[in-house]
Amino acid sequence: MINLHDGWQLAEAPERVDGASLAALPREAWLPAQVPGTAHGALLAAGRIPDPFYGCNELAVRWVAERRWVWRLDFDGGEFAAQEDLVFEGLDTYCSAWLNGELLLRSDNMFVAHRVPVKERLRPGANQLLLCFEPPLAAARAVEAVHGKRALWNGDSARLHARKAQYHFGWDWGPELLVSGPWRAVRRHAWSARVAELACRSEVDVVARHATLQVAVEVAGAGAEHRCVIELQDPDGRVVATRDLPADAARTTIEVPDARLWWTRGLGEQPLYTVVARVMAGAQLMAQDQRRIGLRRLRLVQAPVEGEAGSSFHFELNGQDLFAGGANWIPDDNLLERITPARYRERVGQAAAANMNMLRIWGGGIYEHEAFYEACDELGLLVWQDFMFACGLYPANAAFQASVRAEAEAAVKRLRHHACLALWCGNNEDYMLAESVGLAGPGVPADKFEARAIYEGLLPDVCSALDPDRPYWPGSPFTPGDGARSSDATVGDRHSWEVWHQQMLPYQRYGDVQARFVSEFGMQSHPSLALLESVLPEEERFPESRTVQWHNKAGSAAGPDGHRRLSVYQADNLRATTTLAGHVYATQFVQAEAMRVAYQDFRRRWQRPGARAVGGALVWQLNDCWPVTSWALIDAAGTVKPAWHAVRRALGSVAVAVRLEAAGVRLAVMHAPPAARALLCELRVFSLDGRLLARISQPVVAPASGTVELTLALDVPAEPVVAEVRALDEQGDELARDCAWTEPFRFYRLGGARLAIDVDPDGLGLRLATDRPVKGLWLTVPAGVVLADNFVDLVPGAPRRVGMTGALPAALKVAALDHADAVVALSKAKEVG
Repeated sequence: MINLHDGWQLAEAPERVDGASLAALPREAWLPAQVPGTAHGALLAAGRIPDPFYGCNELAVRWVAERRWVWRLDFDGGEFAAQEDLVFEGLDTYCSAWLNGELLLRSDNMFVAHRVPVKERLRPGANQLLLCFEPPLAAARAVEAVHGKRALWNGDSARLHARKAQYHFGWDWGPELLVSGPWRAVRRHAWSARVAELACRSEVDVVARHATLQVAVEVAGAGAEHRCVIELQDPDGRVVATRDLPADAARTTIEVPDARLWWTRGLGEQPLYTVVARVMAGAQLMAQDQRRIGLRRLRLVQAPVEGEAGSSFHFELNGQDLFAGGANWIPDDNLLERITPARYRERVGQAAAANMNMLRIWGGGIYEHEAFYEACDELGLLVWQDFMFACGLYPANAAFQASVRAEAEAAVKRLRHHACLALWCGNNEDYMLAESVGLAGPGVPADKFEARAIYEGLLPDVCSALDPDRPYWPGSPFTPGDGARSSDATVGDRHSWEVWHQQMLPYQRYGDVQARFVSEFGMQSHPSLALLESVLPEEERFPESRTVQWHNKAGSAAGPDGHRRLSVYQADNLRATTTLAGHVYATQFVQAEAMRVAYQDFRRRWQRPGARAVGGALVWQLNDCWPVTSWALIDAAGTVKPAWHAVRRALGSVAVAVRLEAAGVRLAVMHAPPAARALLCELRVFSLDGRLLARISQPVVAPASGTVELTLALDVPAEPVVAEVRALDEQGDELARDCAWTEPFRFYRLGGARLAIDVDPDGLGLRLATDRPVKGLWLTVPAGVVLADNFVDLVPGAPRRVGMTGALPAALKVAALDHADAVVALSKAKEVG
């Protein structure tokens, strides 16, 4: 297999398109291009367009999507093998391909790969491959003109007829960048026999630690002289089983005693076995393929919930219930060729570092690169995989369904071996959309929502045939039962958008919108100040500027209103700020507090076996595709926001939550490990000027994979206070902490604290101390320095230690609520605010 990635050129195509006319374009029309790549990417690299992410340049580059673009590769045919194929792993989207002037294929689904035999068309010397891409919106509208407009949220209605990444048409967090091009590899494959398919199913007896593998290999070009050698390697690379079979009947069973089980992070290790298939002709290796697999048993559990209506929705791994804490994933860039394996690894690593154990691949993006799933396999994150449908009433005509079937079969075959893959899901919010226009819900005939033929027929059929051991779920959100509403909180999964969208509930009320599995919820904030300023012209660097608003795509039926919603949540909780830096801090403060409340209130309902009232929480969203004000925890530069730290603490192996109530102080201790543990909860209550008002120590037994709640009776004075709880182990070491403050914060002034930051003698941590409570302390550190914690609350008493790697400067820039940005010299106290 030879990559055809170098030497490509790009040109605007003429009106008349065929192999001859494209080849005849003048030399000066062409510019260098890369594969995988997009027309936007090539034009940007050549200086022909400005950075689409800067300012309002999104508008200035729209013309690119309105043109037809042709890619050309001249290559030497060389010597020919028995079979010669061109392999196109992804063509985005409406593409015609010519080889030496002959039409090879036409493609209209970016998610379907193509393998085309070309031996009879190749020449011994010079060969020319041409790929012509039609303007995606115009092509989609031509299909829409035949089949009709349909209701949707986000983007142009024509997108519903295009098997193209839906977010390219614009979303409420992303720009309209209708890219086109060979977005995945183009290869030449010379072969006489090849592994056409390698499938491996596993059955695991957890108690006996024994696995049974069913391995099937399909060999193309198999002859009597060919054998297929199937080999199983253990996680250390040792060969533990070998089978030598006829290549035309390569199916076998392999028993694995003493199997090393794959676990999510926090519950165990992630050992990966390797299944290798080799096609041999005597002693000669003709072809080879392999899969890395994890041996585990995963179930979706829907069982009664003690004392409540409905049923649970949670996952069980190797017999162990687990709370799925994580995030939704969107494509990490609009120019997909820029997302390298290293970048995938970095983002998935950031999710793992935030104590997440699940990511949901959202249905308006792409089936991600293999590097994403490999990182999840290795780092122990489960993947909820949507099929690529989002927020619309999709058609279900025969041609559309045939394209979807090919797409689904390709995706399932490619991804089914991954240990991380937990669930296939039919769509994102399409049932919600159908309900909103009266095509689904109580009393509505099932056939009114025609795409149910896809979500409840075609897709589950494909999954049942190709990946029968993994659960399938028709949509997110979805409630089983004829006429059921997707907003039902007692069954299935739910998107809880009453906070931010819909009623714009205060984030303090996340506990009111919990569900059996909360697969979306979130709060917006700006990206980091450095990233935001990098895309703003100098004269636009203030909170209310047109360009700042342009980089917030959130809206409703009435139009873009994300800026207004940001202002409401700030005004409800904080005092107004006028600087861009202050605005960034304020929005990130609100987002972090909202995520702290949400994850705590959802996770505390993960009580005990039989009482799993909330089985998971996946925030919208983990990442961004461009510099934008959004719901992401990590901005497009890879910088974590304060909310990332709030989530990390709330999803810790041990986590605590504290709330101030009329009856006293309510505590929740949340515990992930499968064995109970004795802890000591230490509660301290302070006035805002630093006086210690109360102190209580309470022994607690943290249950196995569950939550314990208790209320400590306490006469809290009428003055505003802060209550801090710490969970300590038997040696007195801190495992978790949380703080509750009298709210809303806008009513009180918290300035005047004397903050001291000392570096540990070993240089591996910081010690933070204060003489009065400090809320939301954010330390800005230089590149190369990583803090184990940030955006912390401080109270007087024992210093708070924060682990650290990297070399610090002599002083740090700090910000906190009611404390102006200040530079604090290390090892010295400074009054701020």
